[in-house]
Amino acid sequence: MIREITIGQYYQADSVLHRLDPRVKLIATIVYIVSLFLYREPVPFLLAGIFLAVCVLLSKVPFFYIVRGLKTIVILMLITAVFNMFLTPGETLMTFWKLTITKEGLKAAVYMAIRLVMLIIGSSLMTLTTTPTQLTDAMEQLLRPLQKIKVPVHEISMMMSIALRFIPILLEETDKIMKAQMARGADFESGNVIKRIKAMVPILVPLFISAFRRANDLAMAMEARCYQGGVGRTKMKPLKYHLRDTASYLVLIAYLVLVIVTGKFITFL
Repeated sequence: MIREITIGQYYQADSVLHRLDPRVKLIATIVYIVSLFLYREPVPFLLAGIFLAVCVLLSKVPFFYIVRGLKTIVILMLITAVFNMFLTPGETLMTFWKLTITKEGLKAAVYMAIRLVMLIIGSSLMTLTTTPTQLTDAMEQLLRPLQKIKVPVHEISMMMSIALRFIPILLEETDKIMKAQMARGADFESGNVIKRIKAMVPILVPLFISAFRRANDLAMAMEARCYQGGVGRTKMKPLKYHLRDTASYLVLIAYLVLVIVTGKFITFL
């Protein structure tokens, strides 16, 4: 389960998405996530699904490698679906004791599950095709106007990049600790919820210690290299827009306009 989390990991490949400017991919991901929450109609969701499927094909990342990260949000999807089904007022379909399933609640549950699936796949696709260094440069470039109001843009981008870089490292560390504890007779599967939570303590303690140790080592390494923040720093590979990036922006604008038009004027349910 731990190794199935794909957000924060990078997949090496030679594809159109990998060659795109990271600013394009970051903006596209934000626009795509926003488009998922604009409407609750089947046509916009169909367009979002087609757009995502084309991006997956262009990325050359194996589809099963991307979707394996969905296993980690199954419980969240079930909880969200249950709350939407029972707590959304509307036309009654079924009644269990004091709980009522409504038509509007069932519709909201289905759409929310679809949103979560597409959101996770879209976010994973960005990190799978973009290195943490590229993401740092992209965030710093996009947030640069905030420097005029004294916002530490470089430091914020650096922290977010380090957080993304540490996700696969901590996942691998967690997997090693779990295997070591299981080799010593630890049981993480049996028992009720309380027992399972208690069984996680032998994992969390060494994991936190390892995380703090890695953070301390990273801080010492940055100090040893005289890291002083973003003032006066230069880029070995400065970001430059190419023709493919301009074309990607045009495709993104066309997708967003199409979603807005279809969501506003085409309704079935």
